Amino acid sequence: MKDNQVWRLVDLSPNGKTVGSKWLFKKKTDMDGNVHTYKARIVEKGFTQTYRVDYAETFLPVADIRAIRILIAIVVFYDYEIWKMDVKSAFLNGYLDEDIYMVKHKGFIDPKHPRKVCKLQRSIYGLKQALRS
Repeated sequence: MKDNQVWRLVDLSPNGKTVGSKWLFKKKTDMDGNVHTYKARIVEKGFTQTYRVDYAETFLPVADIRAIRILIAIVVFYDYEIWKMDVKSAFLNGYLDEDIYMVKHKGFIDPKHPRKVCKLQRSIYGLKQALRS
C-alpha cells in the first residue's frame, strides 16, 4: 500500500468526515493443517458510509453472458485462442473521484503528526467505491 501510494497524511477539513479502518488477518494452511503463510490487510469500514453523502452509486462492471457466448462462438469459428489475465491487487489500482478520509489504523501512529488523517488517493478493500474504481 505504501508503494502504491494509497493514501497520504493530511489535516482533516472542517466539514470532513472520516471512515474507520481495521486490520484483517488470515493464515493459509496446507492439506495437513500446517500454517505456511500469514497475511494481513487493512480494510475500510464501508458500512459506516452513507448513500448520497459519502458515495453516489456502486456497481461492478461485468460482461453480459450473451456477449461472452458471442465471443466464444467467434473464437471457435475462426480457431482463435483465448487468453485470460488477473490483475494483482486490482482494488488498490483504481483512483477515487471523491475525497475520503480514513482514521489511522492501529500500528500506524506517526508521532510527528498525531492528529493527521489518511486521505485516500486510491481504492481500498471495504470501501463502497472500490467496485467501480
